[in-house]
Amino acid sequence: MSGSRELGRALRGWRDRTAPAAVGLPAGGVRRAAGLRREELAQLAGLSVDYVVRLEQGRATSPSPQVLSALARALRLSAAERAHLYLLAGQAAPGPGQLSAHIPPGVRRLLDQLDGAPLSVHDAAWNLTLWNPLWAALFGDASAQRGRERNIVWRHFAGLPSRVSHSPEQEARFEAAVVADLRAASARYPADAGLRSLIKDLRDNSTAFARLWDTGIVGVHETDTKTIHHPDVGTLTLDCDVLVAPGSDLRIVVYTAPPGSDASARLALLNVIGTQAMTENSAPA
Repeated sequence: MSGSRELGRALRGWRDRTAPAAVGLPAGGVRRAAGLRREELAQLAGLSVDYVVRLEQGRATSPSPQVLSALARALRLSAAERAHLYLLAGQAAPGPGQLSAHIPPGVRRLLDQLDGAPLSVHDAAWNLTLWNPLWAALFGDASAQRGRERNIVWRHFAGLPSRVSHSPEQEARFEAAVVADLRAASARYPADAGLRSLIKDLRDNSTAFARLWDTGIVGVHETDTKTIHHPDVGTLTLDCDVLVAPGSDLRIVVYTAPPGSDASARLALLNVIGTQAMTENSAPA
């Protein structure tokens, strides 16, 4: 039980030191402390407020690796702090052969500073791990999504709702690239049970994915355009670039529009409107 109390104490300390503005939240309203409220941490980590309370009070004794990973991302823990979090929870931190969702400080600064472009960060299996406010305004707030709902490949092949439309040629390029990505990830992370389960379920539930997987198709991500249908600002055609963070397998997806274009004006309007204009909860594919 002492371990649970230590975990709760550490979580409270990390929450208290995390300024709302540092994680993209408004700092308005009356606050008893400068840090995050429990409700805000729960939202950022995709957990219930009650569960966060039980963790901090030492009444939730066995948080899963997925929960710990979400908390580490939400609290912006360093690599050493993240390892300490797993230790306090009695779990082994992800090691070689397993996917890592750790986001280096440089990537976080990039996300914070490029607020004029929608940005999202994904791990090697295309699980959505982080996004900026303009991405949420464009595609819908993903904070309420759970599990596979945050995986770009699953969303696409399972036919989940999306604001993005592809031409047949764009869809073929996209599918080839993400299937090739998962194939490469499965070779680099053979011990990752979540990745193996994702690939198995994709093969079992999508004939299109199974066909592409079995052909051994190879694809690479190139600059492409995405057509996004937004309920408030209309249709935007944006350039989409996929960048790989040095020293990691994180994918940074950036959406931009040529200066002076209609899409640029719509994106600027959306940046002013923000997430208040959102009427749907969807993600790109």
